[in-house]
Amino acid sequence: MMTDDKAGGTLISTLIRDEDREFFKRELDSFVPDRVFDAHAHLTAEGSDDDLKIKNPPISSVGYAEYCTLSDMLYPGRRKAALFLSWGSTPERIKVTNEWVSTQTAKSADCRGSFFVRPTDDPEWVRQEVRRLGLHGLKCYHSQAPVKPTWEANIPDYLPEPLVKVAHEEGLAITLHMVKSRAVADPGNIHWIRHYCETYPDMTLILAHSARGFQPAHNLEGLPHLTGLDNLYFDCSANCEPMAHQAIIRIIGHKKLMYGADLPVSHMRGRSLGAADSFVWLYENTPVWGEKQMGIRPVFIGLEHLRSLKWACWSERLTDSQVEDIFWNNAAQLFGV
Repeated sequence: MMTDDKAGGTLISTLIRDEDREFFKRELDSFVPDRVFDAHAHLTAEGSDDDLKIKNPPISSVGYAEYCTLSDMLYPGRRKAALFLSWGSTPERIKVTNEWVSTQTAKSADCRGSFFVRPTDDPEWVRQEVRRLGLHGLKCYHSQAPVKPTWEANIPDYLPEPLVKVAHEEGLAITLHMVKSRAVADPGNIHWIRHYCETYPDMTLILAHSARGFQPAHNLEGLPHLTGLDNLYFDCSANCEPMAHQAIIRIIGHKKLMYGADLPVSHMRGRSLGAADSFVWLYENTPVWGEKQMGIRPVFIGLEHLRSLKWACWSERLTDSQVEDIFWNNAAQLFGV
């Protein structure tokens, strides 16, 4: 393991606390199936961007072995597989992390990897690199868009159509963290999602974070405009609002929803919370946990997220086999595991 102490897993194990273990035993042990495919996990190459690191305690890199140890803190004793996503803020860091994801994905026959793309990348070069590295999808991010603020970028600003065409021709999946203040309820986002899915049917588009439905009202408004797209999927990563997942299950169908943890966000403490026509994040250092002298000890975001998924499945009266679809079968079928 490449960690910041010689004992390897010792440093990682200091992340978990008694309240995390108690939470899992009380809330989740009877819910999480025996097999878990994590469709949204970031690996960290040595020297990666700070936004991708686990910082307290500091862990310098996360590969396949560290990922398994960290995942065991969220759902111990389960068979694990993952779609590893690359990320970076500079061309140099992107290159390093794409290579890292490739080498770590190759360590398990159950795992898949995605190649981080910039809007300026040559599509043919992307095709060649994905083949060379043995990867299975593309990952884009609004921070690479040539507009300000990038949080209001149109999808083609950071996922140009020529890259979608390559994904179609190569049979790749694209993980999309859409932006704009109203997420999937935004007419522009609806237009481009439909256009890309209908024009490029051999490309699979995965809308991250339950369609970025951190404000579930956006999902209730926007998802009815995205029905009937066979190549549209969702990962539920890091979204702690049950209604966001429930809207996907009811409007689109549970077969299109996949579990995702969003490492390293999963191992921060707190939760997302819908508010007004937007949302807020509560973190461990947010001054709310002593409200009314309750002294709340926040658990991993990944655990709060899992509980939100449990509540959504309960509300939609899913069977055990349907829950297993969300946690393993849907992603396994999509990625040929």
